[in-house]
Amino acid sequence: MKNIIKRKMIKILSGNKETRLTVQVADTQRKREMGLMFVGKLPENEGMLFVFSEEVYGGFWMKNTLIPLSIAFLDSARKILKILDMEPCKEYICPTYDPEIAYHYAIEVNLGWFEKNHIKVGDYVLLG
Repeated sequence: MKNIIKRKMIKILSGNKETRLTVQVADTQRKREMGLMFVGKLPENEGMLFVFSEEVYGGFWMKNTLIPLSIAFLDSARKILKILDMEPCKEYICPTYDPEIAYHYAIEVNLGWFEKNHIKVGDYVLLG
């Protein structure tokens, strides 16, 4: 059976500004493990939303990821807690990008997308 990835439009609220982002939803263990591995190009306003059933700790790694990404970690209220930049890794052992906080969601986008769109820690994400 093929692993179908759902796509949805989310909105990020930053002050009076609303930024739209189309995301693939990674809401199962398998989808979260695959993430954006082997993706050669990510369209400008697209990304991946990682959904966890409960608060989690720990980081993301970039093994077999071909493009540089930025990642935002969100709490259960969907407030952005931390944003990190991550580099592709084709090595056998890759670094982990750990926000060192608990989070409930994560959003991966092209490197620098949050900064370019003036999205920062403290902003909120609307999922529906």
